[in-house]
Amino acid sequence: MYTCNLESMENKIKTFSKFGDAGHGGITRYSLSKEAIMARKEFQKRMENIGAVIEVDDLANMYATIPGTDAEAPRIVMGSHADSVKNGGNYDGILGVLSAMEVLETVVNQKIPHHHPLTAMIWTNEEGSLYPPAMMSSGIVCHDYLPEDIRVNFEYEDMMQSKSMIDHKSTFYEALEKSGYKGEKEFRLNPEKYLCMFETHIEQGPILEEAGNDIGVVDCVLGMFNYRIHFSGQTTHAGTFPMAKRKDALFAASKAICYLHEAIDALQIEDLVYTTGEIICHPCVHSCVPDEVEISIDMRHKDAESLQKAENVVKSLAERTWAGCACTIQQAWNRDTVYWNKELVDYVEQAAKEAGIKYQYIHSGAGHDAQFAAYMLPTTMIFVQSKGGLSHCEQEYSTPKYCTEGATVMLNAVLKADKEFKK
Repeated sequence: MYTCNLESMENKIKTFSKFGDAGHGGITRYSLSKEAIMARKEFQKRMENIGAVIEVDDLANMYATIPGTDAEAPRIVMGSHADSVKNGGNYDGILGVLSAMEVLETVVNQKIPHHHPLTAMIWTNEEGSLYPPAMMSSGIVCHDYLPEDIRVNFEYEDMMQSKSMIDHKSTFYEALEKSGYKGEKEFRLNPEKYLCMFETHIEQGPILEEAGNDIGVVDCVLGMFNYRIHFSGQTTHAGTFPMAKRKDALFAASKAICYLHEAIDALQIEDLVYTTGEIICHPCVHSCVPDEVEISIDMRHKDAESLQKAENVVKSLAERTWAGCACTIQQAWNRDTVYWNKELVDYVEQAAKEAGIKYQYIHSGAGHDAQFAAYMLPTTMIFVQSKGGLSHCEQEYSTPKYCTEGATVMLNAVLKADKEFKK
């Protein structure tokens, strides 16, 4: 049993939190921005200091590799992303990079024997905050292995033309060309050169903290669907048109949202989560009754049958009018539950148990680059406790102790895979 160094991890967290410091305890570090490039340079410097060889693919994904006793053996890769949402925290994504760095540093410094080459990786543009969609480069790299309904959303040429959410003109391709980190396609993650993948990540929820556990042994990424729900009414003057005659699309949407909560909750599906996170209102003028309103509904659960029951409730909205308004629905996208490789999950559990770290099994409700990689390579994840369950905000926090424990678990799980795992 080997242990990662708390002071070393804490130093990395503090150092990388400077790259994009928003001044309120968090960061804004869009992919391929000057702040992200600062983080990449620090990653490269530290990895080269331990003798790692740096490779960069054509999407700016970075790979830092230390050799094993068999130079021809496939690599074991660990990593995550270095970009953030606007006014995000210092742990989402980047902790997986720092943990991978810590594993490589520990292996080198403690001269830990290993057969396979070990790689720390940075994925480009996981968040998609500046250049959508999220998980862009993993979607491109894993494109040929993805289900067709997902694959079509990650065509290379389309991704290169993704426009900035700030100026709506500059493209991801232009940012890639200017970054200095556009490498060669031959360096992309692939199943011929790589054996398996691990990603350490903050939980982004309150389950571990409430249970008093430090580490989550992740078994899957939840299946989900997303619908767009549209209500059509009639715009009238807010001061002159009688209430009883109105067809207020926003009122209709609000009644439908309340119905969804009541009807879906009545199904009593344990652990089902659903969210209306977006409302588009037209004409969105204080003196006008809204005539067109569109809302989103995002729903997630491990079990496909349970999701189908909830989806039937959503579909039923279109069977009636709401406050006199017509309702139409359209599925935006969906994904099946992605299960991690059972052997790798077992290695993670064994590593936590042997280290005496409190852990539990847990699902991932959020999407990660690892879920796309899982279609191409045996993959698994490790969760670290999040304070208050907060994430994608500046209050996001995981203690250095928990972060170091996550790296320790990954280190020992990787060493087990190094000795035992076969594709």
